[in-house]
Amino acid sequence: MIDKFTLEECKRDPKVLRAKIKSLAYAIEQSQKMIDESLMSAKSLTFLKRKVADSQQDLEILYLLK
Repeated sequence: MIDKFTLEECKRDPKVLRAKIKSLAYAIEQSQKMIDESLMSAKSLTFLKRKVADSQQDLEILYLLK
């Protein structure tokens, strides 16, 4: 979940918002590649998938601010 400070900064400064969106989108993309190519344990994959889902929710929130 996005912390309150980051959310306020994104509301205040469009440059911060764009940077955060770009950063999250890249992280999600890279994490998806790791999941697709992974030989991790099921427990580790589940954890990573949860983190990706959380990041996708954060990204949706940021797009709403845009």
